[in-house]
Amino acid sequence: MTIGQSPFTRRDFLQLSLALGAGSLLPSTATGHSMYPMQAIHKRSIPGTDETLPIIGMGTWQTFDIGEGEADRSNMRSILKTFYEMGGRVLDSSPMYGRSEDVLGDLAADLKLLGKFFMATKVWTQGRSRGIEQMNSSISKMRTKPMDLMQVHNLVDVRTHLDTLRKWKDEGKIRYIGLTHYIVSAHDDLERLIKSERDLDFIQVNFSIDTRNAAKRLLPTAQDHGVGVLINRPYEGGSLFRRVKGKSLPAWAKEWDIHSWGQYFLKFIVSHESITAAIPATTKLHHLKDNMGAAYGLLPDAKTRAKMVAYLEQL
Repeated sequence: MTIGQSPFTRRDFLQLSLALGAGSLLPSTATGHSMYPMQAIHKRSIPGTDETLPIIGMGTWQTFDIGEGEADRSNMRSILKTFYEMGGRVLDSSPMYGRSEDVLGDLAADLKLLGKFFMATKVWTQGRSRGIEQMNSSISKMRTKPMDLMQVHNLVDVRTHLDTLRKWKDEGKIRYIGLTHYIVSAHDDLERLIKSERDLDFIQVNFSIDTRNAAKRLLPTAQDHGVGVLINRPYEGGSLFRRVKGKSLPAWAKEWDIHSWGQYFLKFIVSHESITAAIPATTKLHHLKDNMGAAYGLLPDAKTRAKMVAYLEQL
């Protein structure tokens, strides 16, 4: 399908529905989202490769840091299963996230989905030997060999770990190398590293409709240098929802297949062509389904993104 706009419109669907019946048109990847019939999930290519990823992934901070109790495990197992069924593939974790790596590996195994996801995690420690030990532990916990993406978390001891990651990529222990941060003040450092380290595959960075600094130079630099981009903190830790509580979406949002504030915020992000995927986290199934809905339907153009910002700012 064409990135940015789907060729299949609601008018097309209504016409086909009259002839065939709407129920038979729903794809298995859009479970629970009958407003997106006959549409494939939007994907973006990893720069420099033929590999594509769905534009909505899932983070695991706090949400997968749970114990052995079946109540918690059952809920997150359902979250992971539905994420996969709706076309989700990118899962991001870190040794910083408590038991998240362990739980993610366990649940993927329970669901017989090992090897079905694009797994990403991070190294978050000082020193070469400690970094190697930590990364080997992460690979074991997440049950993923090779690890799809290993990232230097918050640029901690970045030069040391990049040396290891290059060797591991050459050896086939990991597939892609990345760097992460979650604050605006680190954007200049990320930009410099993209320019100086010519073999980076990904960065992960904060960007939202309310925190747009990355769009000034960092996102264009990543695009110019063939670096994929994952977006963390798409909802600003939930503050965006508090900001719009009790407020209505603009009527024109439906023209872009936006049916909730969550989709409004996510589609603003993933409609930027330099962005590979956003990775919101949740423990609620209805929120997961809503998040995944942002990967279907029309994506706003640049003019509409400016309109989205203006509407939010006048609330």
